[in-house]
Amino acid sequence: MRPKAIPNSDSPNTLAVPHFIQNKRNGAEHTPEEIKALIQGYTEGTIPDYQMSAWLMATYFSSMNFKETAALTQAMVESGQRYDWSIKGHRYLADKHSTGGLGDKVSLILAPLVAACGLTVPMMAGRGLGHTGGTIDKLESIPGFKVILSEAEIHEQLKTVGCVIISQSEKIAPADRKIYALRDVTATVECIPLITSSILSKKIAEGTKTLVMDIKVGAGAFLKTKKEALALAKMIKNVGKLSGLKVISSLTNMDQPLGYACGNAVEIFECLEVLRNETLNPFGLSSLDLKEITLHLASLMLEGSGKVKTRAEGRKLALQKLEDGSAYEKFLALIAAQGGKIETFENPKYYLNSEKIFEITSTKKGFVTEIETEALGKILVDMGAGRKKTSDQVDPTVGILVHKKIGQSVRQGDPLFTVFSSGKLNSALIGERLRDLVKIKTQKKTAPKLLIEVVPT
Repeated sequence: MRPKAIPNSDSPNTLAVPHFIQNKRNGAEHTPEEIKALIQGYTEGTIPDYQMSAWLMATYFSSMNFKETAALTQAMVESGQRYDWSIKGHRYLADKHSTGGLGDKVSLILAPLVAACGLTVPMMAGRGLGHTGGTIDKLESIPGFKVILSEAEIHEQLKTVGCVIISQSEKIAPADRKIYALRDVTATVECIPLITSSILSKKIAEGTKTLVMDIKVGAGAFLKTKKEALALAKMIKNVGKLSGLKVISSLTNMDQPLGYACGNAVEIFECLEVLRNETLNPFGLSSLDLKEITLHLASLMLEGSGKVKTRAEGRKLALQKLEDGSAYEKFLALIAAQGGKIETFENPKYYLNSEKIFEITSTKKGFVTEIETEALGKILVDMGAGRKKTSDQVDPTVGILVHKKIGQSVRQGDPLFTVFSSGKLNSALIGERLRDLVKIKTQKKTAPKLLIEVVPT
């Protein structure tokens, strides 16, 4: 039985914020009216960051039920503008969202890939959160790339290119935009109701009709267990259904980085390799896991939107568009339409021959049995690839290449990581921290299975 809530105010139109925070701290249920007042007050600036931070922490520990989460999502949507692209003639509207993982650059490949297959993708992406990178931060490492577009510009790009990747403007779910940044620096990221409302408020507002959720599970994810991931999938499906949003969730492994590049600019380079069907890096590092996850999610988007009848048919179509260069052409069109200059990344020497590069090598031989992925992400944040406070500026040039994955053999002296440093931190200290993250043993361990489960709608 939930504790009884303390009345918030004598007036139904105001919110006594300290009592409101106290109620959630004590495990009481908020009313939809209270949640709406909180979001409205925070959006307008009458409720300060310190009170919202306190409420986020109270919610982190006491959680919220389905009714509260639906109310929070709706309040966030109503805090700004909502698009409806279907009335403008756009069909097969679909999008994908990941809960975040190290090296997860799938959206940058997936959006142009499924657009090449005939879907319309109005993708609203986020910045880095906690130890994980953000699609928008990665795109902003491309000189000139614009992440804020007007409604008319989005409409035109969807019509001509078929996909767009934008950040939240001040008009789209502004409440979530503010809360998202606050969660990143207040240790309140890993909370299912807050994750749900943040994701869905943006996706509902952007005007998509089918959403594929890539829910990361494992040591490098916000959700460490399959049980937590299934709980999020259930919450997102049910809340999305209230707004007419079809949600398909796929659980994928995040016990180690996805692909080989971790950072911002270095991840753009890896995306080009996949899109061009080439190995451009001089180390011969593989992106097979990244490619497999991308094709899997593409098949779910194509089937879920009704563009194809089966998942197998969707994967076949996506693979064809990747291998014949259609996805790469869409990617170039996407970058050009949003003002980006991708030529810099076309030359592998630009990032791979920097004077600020150094290698971390193994001091022992055996097999990789574990990579402390979350700790690796935190090192990247320390290096400047992410934020410790909302005012921090991301350095797009820093990054880490992962040479060895779980199950692979290692000899003494083999490279474990290649580091792109800004020179602000002690390279010897970074090297010591990184070397400790890789566990090497004499007995081989099987690599974790990439795809864990698909949760039906």
